[in-house]
Order: sequence, then C-alpha cells, then structure tokens
Amino acid sequence: MAEKPTRMGKHLFLAVICTVLAPILMSGCGGAYKAKSAFAEANDLFSQGNYQASLDRYERIGEEQPLTRERVLFEMGIIYAYPKNEQRDYQKALECFQKLIKDYPESVYRQNSETMIFTINNVVLKDSTIAAQQTKIEALQQEVKGREDEILALRQQIESLEQKYFAFLLGNVSADKILIEKKERRLMLFAKGEVLKTYKIALGGDPIGPKERQGDNKTPEGTYIIDSRNRDSRYHLSLRISYPNERDKRRARELGVSPGGDIMIHGIKNGFSWVGDGHAEVDWTRGCIAVTDEEIVEISMLAPNGTVVEIRP
Repeated sequence: MAEKPTRMGKHLFLAVICTVLAPILMSGCGGAYKAKSAFAEANDLFSQGNYQASLDRYERIGEEQPLTRERVLFEMGIIYAYPKNEQRDYQKALECFQKLIKDYPESVYRQNSETMIFTINNVVLKDSTIAAQQTKIEALQQEVKGREDEILALRQQIESLEQKYFAFLLGNVSADKILIEKKERRLMLFAKGEVLKTYKIALGGDPIGPKERQGDNKTPEGTYIIDSRNRDSRYHLSLRISYPNERDKRRARELGVSPGGDIMIHGIKNGFSWVGDGHAEVDWTRGCIAVTDEEIVEISMLAPNGTVVEIRP
C-alpha cells in the first residue's frame, strides 16, 4: 500500500482525476440500460465513499458484461488511486491502467489511462522522496533530543561540582580518604565515596615498586593515615603519612634494613614555588608525594589528621 500523499499532492492528484473523469462522465457510458444501471450502482457506492463495495461491483460487471471490461478497468484504476480512499493501492491502479492499454490499444480510455500512469508514478516518487526526507528529519530530531539530554546531564554534573566547590570554600566538607595512584601520578580526595578533587603529583626519584628501606627514594605502597602536619616545613607545608605500617616494618626486618620514615604529602621546596605545576613533569622527591604550594594548602584544609591514605602502584 502506498504512503498517503501530502495535502498539496492530494489536492493536485484530485484535480488530475477530476480532469480525466470529466469528459467521460459528460459523454455517458454508451451501453445498454442494464450496463448503465450497474455502472450507476457502482458509481453511487463510490460517491458514498464505500470504495471496496464499488470495486467489488465493478468486478462483477466485468465478469457479467465482458464488453464493458475496458471501462471497468479504468473505473477500478481510478478507485484504487483515489486520494480519499484510505485503502488505496497505487500498484493495483497501475495494473488496471496498464492492462487496459495492453488489451484495448484503441480504447477511448487509453489516453486518460496513460495520464493516470504518469501521474501515479510521479506521486509515488514524490511520496517516496518526502518519506525519505521525513525519516532524516526524525533521525535528526532524535539526535538533537539525545544531545539535549547529554547537555542536561553535563549541566547537572557541573552544578553538582559547583555545589561541592562552594562547600569546600565554606569549609562544610572534609575528605575521608586520599587515594594516590603512582602509575597515573594522581592524587584524589574522596568524601563518602565521591571524588572531591584530583591533583597531579610527583613521586620519589625511584618510583616503581614499594618503599623497602631508608634512602631508596621510593614512594610507599599500602594503606596509611595522615598522622600529623608541619606548617613550618621546608616544602611550604607537609602532611605526614603513617609510614611504616606493620607490613612495611616486617619486610624491613626480613631484609635486615631500616624501613625509613618521614614520608609526606608536601608542596614545593621553599624558594621554588614559581615552578608551579611544572614540578610534576619529573619525579624529584626522596619518596614523598609532591603537589604545588596552593594545592597542599587546599589538601591540608580538606584532609584532617586521621584521614585514610591509600597508595597504589
């Protein structure tokens, strides 16, 4: 079944059909009284909008009165193609007109049948083009809607981050965990399972592997806490990590060495704060975790003593 034509196409198609039918209706059917009566009945059904009943009646006329077959084909083609017929079928209409032209080459309906074939083919092409464009429009609308949903989600994320940031400024939020990922050179502050902020870091000069002994320039790996802080540090400000823990001490004993200590999260060495975040381009500490001076102040404000510190490889 063909797609419904557009409103403009529907009016144009009706005009073509009316133009085709006018001379035929004015000339009369030219057959016997019985044929006239049968055609009149079928036409009344058509006028009443009972298109399927009209088609059935025309089909019987063609069977009962073979000499009227060419007109039957033409009338049925018109009904199949009629824009107001919600069950219209352009393919069946074309078959009727094509059969009429083939079987009745001298028919008075030939020229009008050729006109209808041309019109239907153009309507089908137009409707197909419009349907394709409509599909594209709907796809674009869905894409736009998807983008709108994505934008809304991003706005909500930004709003949430802004709320967290203002909470930081007001001192209403404290971190309950510090996660340090050595491989990614990243420190993250957490509160109730959510990331509050992320920082780039520099590590000990020999960063791969856990700290085993004093002077190996390695940053520890394991779980610790912030156990104290030094506001007069040579590295602007520092938060002391509770290294060594029991596992670190046991490993050092097995190796017969001192585990070392004084592992800090700290800023840049006094007098070199101008380096800024460029310090993180190289691992330069003796096993500590370094951030900028501004960042260590912020971390110190958000992470009280007792904050868990997890250091991963």
